[in-house]
Amino acid sequence: MAGIIFSGKSDVGLRRLNNEDSYLITPELELCAVADGMGGAASGEVASRMFCETVRELFSQAETRSEEDALKAMHATFQLANERILDKAKLEPEHSGMGCTAELLKFCDGMYILGHVGDSRVYLFRKGQLKQLSKDHSLVQEQLEQGLISAIEAKTHSLRHIILRAVGINDSLAVDFIKGRTVSGDIFLLCSDGLSDMIDDPAIQQVLSLSDGLDRKTDALIEAAKSAGGHDNVTVVLCEVAL
Repeated sequence: MAGIIFSGKSDVGLRRLNNEDSYLITPELELCAVADGMGGAASGEVASRMFCETVRELFSQAETRSEEDALKAMHATFQLANERILDKAKLEPEHSGMGCTAELLKFCDGMYILGHVGDSRVYLFRKGQLKQLSKDHSLVQEQLEQGLISAIEAKTHSLRHIILRAVGINDSLAVDFIKGRTVSGDIFLLCSDGLSDMIDDPAIQQVLSLSDGLDRKTDALIEAAKSAGGHDNVTVVLCEVAL
């Protein structure tokens, strides 16, 4: 029977005063999450933490051994986190406008199930090849798909941080759900844009190809982002499917 090995770390980076990223690893539930807060001051930090707390709460209570149950719990988690963040912002005006991106990855019954909102990312490294599973919910990604800009222009576009979907911003929340079978040796990477904005996919693939353990790979990815400038908080969670 396959098991999942986890590793995670978050770093403030080199230019920010506080860390608005949050992450959660719950090995006993074969579950992990990454959220990148927005809203300025400490509000982004509040929103991302609230998302992770909601994940822990609902999945600790839910029966998620089947794919159907896991999807149901995942949908409920995103909706409740969205409501809680909105409600807190209404009750406490200093948090007005806060929200967060959110990546939630659950393993069950030989499957992976991913819930995704925003421009944090989830990658799958399988048999030496890296594939991005999530699609950025951003203005630049939309322009890229419409052929208005090139992939090279997208990397440095002045509007690349404008997000079209986030948790806690609107009453209605559209979530991307992605699922598939796991294969022994798979490595999943959840990261905030503090990693993906700083280093490109070939550099990520190179680190994940190393024979080092997950903790060393996690550290190497964060150090690579900081060496490239560390403009933002950087959070990395790695999950490896092991026999």
